[in-house]
Amino acid sequence: MTALLDQLRTAPRAVLGRGPQNDDDETRRPLPVSGMLAAVWTLGAGLAVLTTLTLVGWIAAPLSAFGDGLPGVFRTACQLWLAAHHAGFAIPGGRVGLLPLGLMILPGVLLYRAGLWMARDADLRLRMPARLPKGTPRDAENARRRAQLVLIAQAGISLAAPYSLLAGMIALVARNQVTQPFLGEALVSHVVLAFVAGSLATARTIGPWKSMLRLLPERPRSVVAATAVAVSILLAAGALLVLGAIVVNFRQIHELSGVLAPGFVGGLLLFLVEGLYLFNAVVWGMAYISGPGFALGAGTLVAPTGVKLGAVPSLPLLGALPAPGASPAWVMAVIAVPFAAGTVAGVVMARIAPTPTIEVAPLWGFVCGLSTGAMAGLLAALSGGPLGGARLSAVGPSPWEVALSVTLEVGVAAGISAGIANWWLISRRPAAAPEPVRKAGAVIAKAASRVRLADRNPRVLPGHWLDATESDTQPIPVIKDDWTDEHAAATAETFDGMGPGETRPGEPRPPQPSQGGKAPRRSEPRPPRKDIVDESDDRGGHVIYVDPYAWDRDDE
Repeated sequence: MTALLDQLRTAPRAVLGRGPQNDDDETRRPLPVSGMLAAVWTLGAGLAVLTTLTLVGWIAAPLSAFGDGLPGVFRTACQLWLAAHHAGFAIPGGRVGLLPLGLMILPGVLLYRAGLWMARDADLRLRMPARLPKGTPRDAENARRRAQLVLIAQAGISLAAPYSLLAGMIALVARNQVTQPFLGEALVSHVVLAFVAGSLATARTIGPWKSMLRLLPERPRSVVAATAVAVSILLAAGALLVLGAIVVNFRQIHELSGVLAPGFVGGLLLFLVEGLYLFNAVVWGMAYISGPGFALGAGTLVAPTGVKLGAVPSLPLLGALPAPGASPAWVMAVIAVPFAAGTVAGVVMARIAPTPTIEVAPLWGFVCGLSTGAMAGLLAALSGGPLGGARLSAVGPSPWEVALSVTLEVGVAAGISAGIANWWLISRRPAAAPEPVRKAGAVIAKAASRVRLADRNPRVLPGHWLDATESDTQPIPVIKDDWTDEHAAATAETFDGMGPGETRPGEPRPPQPSQGGKAPRRSEPRPPRKDIVDESDDRGGHVIYVDPYAWDRDDE
């Protein structure tokens, strides 16, 4: 019984917690389990924050605004959580699709933090493949890149799958008599946001921010970087336009806020709502500078060519709208911003991955325009939507008009600038061998510098016996008639310092001199041998090889 209780006590710790790790036995959770725990943590933290804000609004507002008591407060918090993922609602007479983009920051940050925890908890760094296929360094690099991308995708799916299932439960709980969340939109929006946040968090765990783009091949990397630069420039220009309009029309915005008289707590909540919708206004500013503009209801238009408005909602932020009528001529200058963005994007793309063929570079610039237009159209679709039925069924920019305009403006400018920048980089780049050839040449030159080259005129030494391989590549040494006996010369040199009473080995002892006489002088060195046959004489076609040291063995 005690053992059973111990197992029940340690089971939650083994599943939900990480016990002490040993060097021999490393414990870590499977990736799906870590993803499920991260999804539950994200949902709990997000609902806690939104429930607190809803409870504050319930205290400050009439009780009927949130339904029947605390259950209505929690149901409203669930609806806000779905709206934060850009999931729409069906209401009597229409639907609500105009949702604040700023509210997506809360689940995005929570999902990113949960993705970091999931990657550390599952030890994704240790799950990289240890064995890579044999081949060139480029093959190994491509294999490692593919393995990293597969790991990132697995982590994103491990977080997005349980997160979407929990979103379906929240959508069922958030239903009431007035609002009916769309279950399909809730599932898709939760899957996409969780997958993107989890993938980015996993990529950040594997390497620093600068190395994220290196996960992509060179050409897609250049297109992604150029698209990011172009979209950033367009959004920055839209933000400056909106902030300038707010500063110019600040008095009108203040008057609209006074008409609503929301009170202190209501004023804070109203300011929070306007701040969340400010991101939608930035995208609308981007649509304005790209040409199509945006609408605030059926039959309305706010564009550089002119402004046509009707009755607008009583939101103080809408007080920054321009006056109805024809726009001044200088306003058309904002159309130059997309062309400037395309010019910068084309240069960035050419610098990252220059195209060897100059004629192909403008095509890649236009591809950058296509991707930028797709991103602008997606942002336009997320920033707008219906706000009920009748007149407010069309609010915000038209996605396909914005996508088409941005594609043409950015694509043409990026194509021209990419072609010019690519030609400039290629023309100024010195002609050099390809990188693999250059590296191989450097290695060969370094190895050759360490090898001592042989003498150009080698001296052929006599008596050198050649084997079969040497005889095919080197000349046979020839012993000449005037060759000096090296053995005899070495022997004479050895016994030069011997005394008068000493004799050489194998020689008779010389006669002793008389008492008054002098010792005889040392005999002359032995003359060169005459029995050596000249090998240059082939003897009628028969080459004779003579051992020059055979005479030494004959004396023995």
